[in-house]
Amino acid sequence: MEIFYWILGASVFGGVLSLIGGFLLLYKENFARRASLYLISFAVGALLGAAFFDLIPEALELAGLEKKNLVFGLILSGFLTLFIFEKLLRWHHCHDEKECEFYSIGPLVIFGDAIHNFIDGVIIALSFLVSLPLGIAASLAVFFHEVPQEIGDFGVLIHAGYSRAKVILVNILSSLTAPLGAVITYFISPIFIERLPYFLSFAAGLFIYIAATDLLPHIHRHTKPSNLFHLFIIVLGILSILGVGILLPE
Repeated sequence: MEIFYWILGASVFGGVLSLIGGFLLLYKENFARRASLYLISFAVGALLGAAFFDLIPEALELAGLEKKNLVFGLILSGFLTLFIFEKLLRWHHCHDEKECEFYSIGPLVIFGDAIHNFIDGVIIALSFLVSLPLGIAASLAVFFHEVPQEIGDFGVLIHAGYSRAKVILVNILSSLTAPLGAVITYFISPIFIERLPYFLSFAAGLFIYIAATDLLPHIHRHTKPSNLFHLFIIVLGILSILGVGILLPE
């Protein structure tokens, strides 16, 4: 049961932490938006570090080198699946784009956030089922990309005409899907045990996609080309994941 408490605690803590970023936007918008850029940079490093130094090596070790092609194929599948999911989520019919841009995207943001949080919970649970260090590393990667994501979601919903109270309510409800996904995964874990390396491979593809296509372009758009400080923060994110492995060896 100790692993269950780690899984539950990590998934709940991640949801609470992400909501703090949203609350900051409501009451300290300028500060929240400035801070989110640094959090995004750290999240890029944490996600890439978790994918390349934890999830992929663990998947290869559990699956065996003879199945390396399957492992790398599933990494690519995870990458492409999230690309397709985001395409479907953003696709909607609208005769007047300017008139309905924010109004129509509000429900999509809520739905997408709920699904995203659920998947985060699943990844956290799967990682803890392998080992405590892997679980902590994956949780850190999830935490740091959730905070800037919630800041962005809060901003979109406010501009879509939602009241502050409604924005807070829907984000609290969507954050509950993370522990839901984690708990469900734990209780049906016998289904996953033999297939853990393949789920870890798929999760690595998701992490790489989020870092490379969602977060890095945002940094490029909102920082000057000469600003290399964000590179330093990305490296710090990577080192934080490596630090978990050093402090908590398997």
